[in-house]
Amino acid sequence: MENIRSAYNVGAIFRSADGAGVDKIFLIGYTPTPIDRFGRTQAEIKKTSLGASEEIAWEHHEDSVVVINKLKQDGVLVAAIEQTKDSVSLKDFVVPRRVAYIMGNEVEGVDEKTLASVDKILDIPMLGRKESLNVSVTAGIVLYHGLT
Repeated sequence: MENIRSAYNVGAIFRSADGAGVDKIFLIGYTPTPIDRFGRTQAEIKKTSLGASEEIAWEHHEDSVVVINKLKQDGVLVAAIEQTKDSVSLKDFVVPRRVAYIMGNEVEGVDEKTLASVDKILDIPMLGRKESLNVSVTAGIVLYHGLT
């Protein structure tokens, strides 16, 4: 999660990630973390995650590119979820064995330097008048795509 503003969105993503069997979550930039820098539990994350934030391993980093490069070295395909001229529809994406998804800021989306560093850029087809979904809804769709 890159620069997500809402602790409620973070908690909801933890909950969906737990249900989808995610191993680890990377919280980037100013994304709220389940435990703040003073060692206190972040109440909104705990509430919306229903405790999943205590079950899934997580790390906080300032820079997405550092995390992306490490994941790639470990053989993980890294895909950003963003609408760009180069994005591929999620429905056409075959999920590899090891994948990491980048979810971006609720308003600005995924940072440009992050997009330049990933292996793939995926989008969710939008059939209505709105151009995007809430980031936590997007995470749920993406995480469950390809599960059997």
